[in-house]
Amino acid sequence: MEGIFYAKAAAYIGAAIAMGLGGIGPSLGQGMIGAKACENIGKYPESANTIRTVMIIAMSVVESSAIYALLIAGALWLTA
Repeated sequence: MEGIFYAKAAAYIGAAIAMGLGGIGPSLGQGMIGAKACENIGKYPESANTIRTVMIIAMSVVESSAIYALLIAGALWLTA
């Protein structure tokens, strides 16, 4: 019976690690995307709409990896 508690604890720790590490990369990536977009809008204000559109698409692609980490963490949490 004690082994079940260790397995549950390992699943919960794995879920926490998955969310922790799975959130670092996308947050850094989104910060870089936003910084470069603001920099380019400052340089080329006439193309602000195009830059904004590309920035939103790029951020949604980057955010998908954080969503995958959330799904993995949720699967670990629910199976425990």
